[in-house]
Amino acid sequence: MTNDRLYPARPILAASVAVIRDGRILLATRGKPPSEGLFSLPGGMVDVGETLAEAALRELREEVGVEARMIGLIAPVEFIERDDKGHIKHHVVIAAHAARCRSPWPCVRPPDCDRSRRQYAGARATAAVALPVAITATRRATRSAASAGRRSS
Repeated sequence: MTNDRLYPARPILAASVAVIRDGRILLATRGKPPSEGLFSLPGGMVDVGETLAEAALRELREEVGVEARMIGLIAPVEFIERDDKGHIKHHVVIAAHAARCRSPWPCVRPPDCDRSRRQYAGARATAAVALPVAITATRRATRSAASAGRRSS
């Protein structure tokens, strides 16, 4: 088995999280392909023995230094990219989650984190800067969080 993300033998399992605070959603710059350098929900690969939610929260801490309380799973999102010959270049299945920010506002970044890797965006602005993979998850997270807020009031 290979850990290669490029031309994988099977889909890669990942988890992401839409962190919501004051009607805004946290976005991070992708550091690895696919779509390196674009804004997306924080997230990454699931480690062996880790639940999807644990992976999402770990990646959130590692990537942007934010602590959050999990609301729940939104939906799986697939990213499949083919090369010019039709071969599968990337195939990632992402378990998208929603969570509420627990860090002080504005969220404090870890010392080794580049400030440019983090941005809070209004839900409407998200569609303009996020990956297509993140857009669906962001919309669902916003609805999910709004519903959870109404139920807890």
